[in-house]
Amino acid sequence: MAAGNPIDPIEQFKVRELVPIHIGSLNLSFTNSSLFMVAVLAVVTLLMVVFTSGRNLVPGRTQAAAEMAYEFIANTLRSTAGDAGMKFFPFVFSIFMFVLMCNLLGLLPYGFSVTAQIVVTFALAAVVISLVILYGAYKHGFGFLKLFVPQGVHLALLPLIVLIEVISFVSRPLTLSVRLFANMLAGHILLAIFGGFVVVLLGSSSYGLKALAFLPFAMTTLMFAFELLVAVLQAYVFAILTSVYLNDAIHPGH
Repeated sequence: MAAGNPIDPIEQFKVRELVPIHIGSLNLSFTNSSLFMVAVLAVVTLLMVVFTSGRNLVPGRTQAAAEMAYEFIANTLRSTAGDAGMKFFPFVFSIFMFVLMCNLLGLLPYGFSVTAQIVVTFALAAVVISLVILYGAYKHGFGFLKLFVPQGVHLALLPLIVLIEVISFVSRPLTLSVRLFANMLAGHILLAIFGGFVVVLLGSSSYGLKALAFLPFAMTTLMFAFELLVAVLQAYVFAILTSVYLNDAIHPGH
């Protein structure tokens, strides 16, 4: 590859306007990020409709896959928030499927990693924490503040513990969003770097360097397999932390 056209691993994260929409100083343009989020919603909806349309007593492979996803999230939510948490199952299941499909579609050639955008992951985290606060305040009123006062704490340590609990709660949207964002960002950058090595070596005029392209190609293949695992794992982590936070709204002070 020519020296004047270097490989930029950050280029893949650039948000581009597809349909410019500007109202005064407000930019409401439809971007490549918006397109992939719409595509994710369409794919998830289509898969769930198709996979569950049979409703056979003995499920086929597709129906079994949908039922496994359902049971997986249901068991996760039930184990963290109890039976009372099942009212939030549609929300947690939707979050899990959306993040999972965003992660997987972002790994496709010419794909766009929506979850490698901090504004997207922070928006998801903000929705989760807002739901926790609103439901906790609605259900328990001022009793929701028990969340910041752990049981059995000595009175002398109470101010310090309350301060720590408040800081921990306030930082939840940041940690929840950065965890997903950083993992997806780092993985895609590494894939781009190793893939770039393959292109550079194969484009060399030296047969010796061409032969060395096998090494970064093998590493890229391994990294891609690892990123598939990370894509699923990060969706699960986001879902289980959402369940844990919802448990705080359902059972504050426990």
